[in-house]
Amino acid sequence: TGIVLQVAATPAINVVLAVGSLEETVSVEGSAPLVDVKSAGISDVVDNERIVELPLQGRQVTDLIVLAGAAVQTGVVGTRNFSGGVNISVAGGVPTGVGYLLDGATHNSPQSNVNLPMPFPDALQEFRVQTSGLSAQNGMHAAASVNAITKSGTNNFHGIGFEFLRDHRLNSKSPFAAIGADGKRQDDGLRRNQFGGTIGGPIARDKLFFFGGYQGTRLRFRPADQIAFVPSAAMLAGDFTAFTSPACNGGRQVNLGGGFIGNRINPALFSPAGMNLARRLPTATDPCGQITYATTDDSNEGQGIGRIDYQMTADHSVFGRYMATFVKKAPAYQGGSDNVIKAANSGLNNLAHALTLGDTMVFGPTVVNAIRVAYNRTTVNRYNTRYFDPSDLGIKLYPYVRGQMAIQIPGAWEIPAGSTAAFFRNNFYQAADDLTVVRGSHQLGIGGNFAYWNGHYNSSSRAAGIWIFDGSASGLGLADLLLGRVTSVEHGGPQDVPIRSNYLGFYGQDTWRASDHVTLNLGLRWEPYFGVNVDNNAVYNFNIDNFRRGIRSKVFVNAPAGLLYPGDDGFPSGKTGLNKQWTNFSPRAGVAWDVTGDGRMALRASYALAYDFMSSDYHQINSSAPPFGNRSLITDPPGRMDDPYAAVGGDPDPIVTNRDVTYPAFGSFGTMNPDINSPRVQNWNVTFERQFGATWGVAASCIGSYSDRLWAQASINAGIYIGLGACPLR
Repeated sequence: TGIVLQVAATPAINVVLAVGSLEETVSVEGSAPLVDVKSAGISDVVDNERIVELPLQGRQVTDLIVLAGAAVQTGVVGTRNFSGGVNISVAGGVPTGVGYLLDGATHNSPQSNVNLPMPFPDALQEFRVQTSGLSAQNGMHAAASVNAITKSGTNNFHGIGFEFLRDHRLNSKSPFAAIGADGKRQDDGLRRNQFGGTIGGPIARDKLFFFGGYQGTRLRFRPADQIAFVPSAAMLAGDFTAFTSPACNGGRQVNLGGGFIGNRINPALFSPAGMNLARRLPTATDPCGQITYATTDDSNEGQGIGRIDYQMTADHSVFGRYMATFVKKAPAYQGGSDNVIKAANSGLNNLAHALTLGDTMVFGPTVVNAIRVAYNRTTVNRYNTRYFDPSDLGIKLYPYVRGQMAIQIPGAWEIPAGSTAAFFRNNFYQAADDLTVVRGSHQLGIGGNFAYWNGHYNSSSRAAGIWIFDGSASGLGLADLLLGRVTSVEHGGPQDVPIRSNYLGFYGQDTWRASDHVTLNLGLRWEPYFGVNVDNNAVYNFNIDNFRRGIRSKVFVNAPAGLLYPGDDGFPSGKTGLNKQWTNFSPRAGVAWDVTGDGRMALRASYALAYDFMSSDYHQINSSAPPFGNRSLITDPPGRMDDPYAAVGGDPDPIVTNRDVTYPAFGSFGTMNPDINSPRVQNWNVTFERQFGATWGVAASCIGSYSDRLWAQASINAGIYIGLGACPLR
């Protein structure tokens, strides 16, 4: 017939019926409309043909979201989250404001708010991106909606196989790569194999169908163009003249600050800990301290998917879909005599499960009910080969985790905090029911969505300190390292955050054909915000009035005045630190005008107000603070790198949390405002569409959005600029 029904679409089909005699056949003909004369929002469908045939870097289907227009990818998730998550800003919305549905069930990570692993291209049937004017059926995320469906089996057997290869012998060599033993620049050793296949067909014809697929990715990558700067032999002897010369600084002469004359430092001033660390670094023969080295970035990834569809009756169908995705990556640093700077690339052992069950029933020609039940689970295990910690270097600072420490020397090298050991687990449960009823010129929709998730987040980024040497003391980060002049060290125990939360949303909507030319879309959604519970009570508030009156906590009696913990008077009920928000109502309204009445020209407009729900990760700041993680931030300590706590009587760690625990000096806190509101997004649009001929159509849209109540940290005792004149305090 030429009629195509796409995901989340309710097209209007203009058909012509001819009166016939008993001996004649009545033909009903129609074609897929190019112009939407019914809905009010803006959306686009990426079908299977485009998914499979368009070139994709790494076959990552989320890259296709930007094809829908008004979408920009702003970044990817870090190693705290499952690989493959992307931050996409749609129509000016927040980068974590896109709601993902896979086979009708939520497919967002509650930890990061971005997408969970999506099916590989050959297992995906199509997806719709709604960029503005979301209907009341869409909730939890406000900027946009991505609604994807996986492939199903049919009455015929179909299958494919594929292999994609990238090889270093087909690539040019980096002009910055290290020189090998043969006197030639080394290549990157790239070998990337992406392989797999799908198969689907009937188990019982017209009744029971199956579909399955697998994609594996094997990556072997050894880039030989990694550049770092380490102390040369001259620098270790106190001579920085070559390192500060124009030859090593792009034609610019650099001079050491801090009172050092002639770009020389007496080695007797060097820190024993700094020298101990320098001896563990690779040796540089270059007078500028430059080393060029090869590292590894090998990984094994795989995704398997299976789906069963059962057509119980003509009016009742059920399905089940399960998908598992794994990512395994070995650490680049191998220990022993290996280059310790390679520890910047940690290992991963990640696994994701996604299970969805669906039941769809048709009650006559005007009523459809769809139920979805889902369970998603992700585990992220980040690990590294042991190298050294403060105790190994002779530093008087307690390492809660041995064999690691984060070090940052801008412009030289770093082992980032994101390479330290961590483990993150999330379990997400969901049940949703959507009922659609057609009554005359009204298409009514009502439904509800309930979700529960729990997680456990363990991180050790500060467990042995995050050490920063930025050149504040001498003008050069490497000189500061040898002097032990650490700009700052952030130290605390491992973060332990056991969390759980609930979500509840109900909606009602009406698509009303007010006349032959005009369709109104009206809806209202209610989704209260309950916050995220921290089950070990590692959450707190700050009350400025209590601070001014010197009122202290009864739960932790040595806490600074003004801090409130679960169990204190004035702390919100529960373990979220927030007051529940029961009045989150989201109105949606739109109008579609079929200008000519033949479905070939339309003018549409809509407005929506919606709420975004914060990721579960925001409580990390609570768990790292005293008296839980005992996070301390020490800047330019008099005891230098060797004894950063010397000025306060020594390192208070390890600290055991109890009612009488002593709070450490330089404690760093970040509190929640208990009355903070959910982030809110308002968006609106006007769209004009026109069809030319049978296969051409054009559209122009004007989209606007306004976001407010966005969460961010703000200092409550920020410094006040008093000008450049004489100090008024004297």
